[in-house]
Amino acid sequence: MELSRRGFMKAAGAGVAATSLGAMGFGGAEAAVIAHVRPMKLASTTETRNTCTYCSVACGIIMYSKGDVRKGERAELVHVEGDADHPTNLGTLCPKGAALKDFVRAETRLRQPMHRRPGSDRFEPISWDAALDRIARLMKDDRDANFLASNADGVPVNRWATTGMLAASATTNETAWATFKVAKTLGIVGFDNQARV
Repeated sequence: MELSRRGFMKAAGAGVAATSLGAMGFGGAEAAVIAHVRPMKLASTTETRNTCTYCSVACGIIMYSKGDVRKGERAELVHVEGDADHPTNLGTLCPKGAALKDFVRAETRLRQPMHRRPGSDRFEPISWDAALDRIARLMKDDRDANFLASNADGVPVNRWATTGMLAASATTNETAWATFKVAKTLGIVGFDNQARV
């Protein structure tokens, strides 16, 4: 079979047109495939964006859970993946971040504050209000007893050197700034970040 140059161009153009129409979904094969696609497994879950809790990189994650807490249902985490729209990790996760589901669902994970009373050999659960009240009371008592308003020369220094603060690193710049300002407003000298530990 002999094909002229003009005939070759016509056949090539017809092939490109047919392929383009098929790629846009006008072909019967694509319609048959789309009809047999099952719905995604995560379609009935609630999607929540968050920050990974492990290191100081602060990767973005997407968590999928079943059950609506707003309706009184207990939410169960069923899947965790990297957030492709997050500028830090662009959807990738390290092995620890990829295993967050196991961390959240672990039987040994603490779900409430624990307190070991003086002289006791075991920890007891207490309420969040009781834990925060105790922390605030201990901080206030220590600050009142050890706050240094000025040095020996009378120069104001406003230092509280007997209590330190360790801040989280998986946070935004704005939250880190606010945390630093709170610590320095209290006069805390020993302030560090979990990323350096």
